Amino acid sequence: MSGLYIHIPFCKSRCKYCDFFSTTHIEKQEEYIDAVLQEWEQRKEQWFKDTNKKNIRTIYIGGGTPSLLSIDSLQKLLWTILSSVDRSTIEEITLEANPGDFTIEKVRAWHHLGINRLSIGIQSFNNRLLQLIGRRHDATQAQQAVAIAHAEGITNISIDLMYALPTQTMNEWRADIDLALKLDVPHISSYGLIYEDGTPLSFMLEEGKIDCIDEDEEILMYDYLVEQLTKNGYEHYEVSNFARVGLQSKHNSSYWNDTPYLGLGAGAHSYDGDARWWNINDLNQYILQAKNHSLQPNKETLTKEERRLEQIMLGLRTNKGVAIQLINRSKANIYLKRGLLQLKGQNIIATTKGYP
Repeated sequence: MSGLYIHIPFCKSRCKYCDFFSTTHIEKQEEYIDAVLQEWEQRKEQWFKDTNKKNIRTIYIGGGTPSLLSIDSLQKLLWTILSSVDRSTIEEITLEANPGDFTIEKVRAWHHLGINRLSIGIQSFNNRLLQLIGRRHDATQAQQAVAIAHAEGITNISIDLMYALPTQTMNEWRADIDLALKLDVPHISSYGLIYEDGTPLSFMLEEGKIDCIDEDEEILMYDYLVEQLTKNGYEHYEVSNFARVGLQSKHNSSYWNDTPYLGLGAGAHSYDGDARWWNINDLNQYILQAKNHSLQPNKETLTKEERRLEQIMLGLRTNKGVAIQLINRSKANIYLKRGLLQLKGQNIIATTKGYP
């Protein structure tokens, strides 16, 4: 079965590191939700036919900041989609959320709508660093968000943490890991900061207002992350993702194991096993095109060699690795001898040393 991704581009303010498509025009949310549902009506039958998938296994509502949506908008979105599929096949419905949006009433409503997993963008428990990267929540709200989710019955929680932030010290990173472990959430995603072109942080770096963390220091931070999380019972199942047994992200795993997924919304990407396509990164144009049934996504069809290379690139991100027959063995031997790859059965897998 395939996965469904829904992009909600609205944010109260843009984080200084983010290059995902987003907008602060929250007043357009109702019009946008109508457009997404129009796209769903236009695509669903052909999608099920082309992929030979009769239903969906996972729904992931990402952004942007989906937790900004009103309950009415979120209910309209979810219930319209769920009414046209077999709900019994859906194992996971994830909502990305900002800690600043959590209230008891809101989380209770999310749960009632069928959301059974939350991905909370904490990034850091250090208020100085949160302010530096433009997050609109603080450390107290981050911890409260997890507590509210638990109290309202949503226990399948993932938190995001970032490292290699400008001016971040190793002691600050250790403190973030310690706090994350105390929250005892079943899933942690952690990413080193990338200075994406066109973002405020990249401009600040170019202007000499900040310095990036030394690469050796970044690797030390990554090594500490892996060491502490695996020591505390988390499976390191993907280069940046850690989970308690059985609680890996089902939706995100589809990206790494070559499972088709359909993306709805402005800037959303889709993949059917042979081709990928993506919608326009423009809120008003997307709404207009969806309304007029004139969506014209950019599309590329992958060659057999491109698919092989992508399977290698994505598979090596995971602890399952890739089948040995996909790889040139003489090239793989170079990295096997250096301890960057390992052979387990018929699969080649990256080592902890090889991940960076």
